[in-house]
Amino acid sequence: MADDIEIKDGKMYGGWRTPENLYRALKTSIHDDKVAMKVGMRGGTIPGTIHLSLFAPLTQKLFGDRWFEKGIVSMYYTYATIDKEEVRAIIELPEGITEDTLPITADDVQYKAWGELKNGQQIMTGTISIGNPKEPSYLQSLELKNSKPEELRILEGYKVGDEYGPEEVLVTKDAAIKGLPSITDRLEYYKGKSPWGNSILSPTASFGTMTLGLTAYNKTWDKGVPFFGATEVKYINGPILVEMPYIAKGRIACAGVSSKTEYYWLDSTLEEKETGKLVASMRHMNRYMKAGSPVYEDQ
Repeated sequence: MADDIEIKDGKMYGGWRTPENLYRALKTSIHDDKVAMKVGMRGGTIPGTIHLSLFAPLTQKLFGDRWFEKGIVSMYYTYATIDKEEVRAIIELPEGITEDTLPITADDVQYKAWGELKNGQQIMTGTISIGNPKEPSYLQSLELKNSKPEELRILEGYKVGDEYGPEEVLVTKDAAIKGLPSITDRLEYYKGKSPWGNSILSPTASFGTMTLGLTAYNKTWDKGVPFFGATEVKYINGPILVEMPYIAKGRIACAGVSSKTEYYWLDSTLEEKETGKLVASMRHMNRYMKAGSPVYEDQ
């Protein structure tokens, strides 16, 4: 657990972190400086999913290890960050929470949470939860707005209800260790043994198990530059373990058009291959920039 977490004025603050943009080599992606600046960004962007792991030390301090079993991080990305910008995670706490009262033992609770830059610019907003709160998580509370199929250009042919998988997923120990440099808070549970036996996956790596091809090249990349818009990772019977075979499944929950992008929402699940036990779920939005798109040259 990080030793620079601070509680003051009814909030829990994570320490300042400086994630590196390790994806610059993807020359056709928004992580490349030239591509990003061409579509109006300040430079090559860091995937929003990298910032999900900023919350893990805070949730571990707040709820204990059980957050990795029944926790939820639900974030809408509001401002793209670039290489080595200082960022931190913040959770709004209920009245009466102090260092002496942690970890809390309550179940089925949810708190507002967000991330920010040093200048106060918000980079993401959402909720942190444990169990099954009465209120929906931040992303589950949003109205998903579909567009008519004929309005989709970049995402032509994408339809609500389209299914992906089943796809077998197994993260090896070597792959898990190789992925750690992309995040800033590398908890000991990610590196070796954990209370669950094998090492576990961070929220960022957990996202990767349920992407069902989101991060791989596909024909839509030729029509518009993709970037992540929002992500929710929910541990149902977690954590997600290294060297454990899983089955991922997903379906498109929404496909639409906004003034600057086209987007779709993917709902996916992760089950243990041998038992069929539901381990985690995810809701994720992928966006595609209209700017610079060959299918939007008329706008």
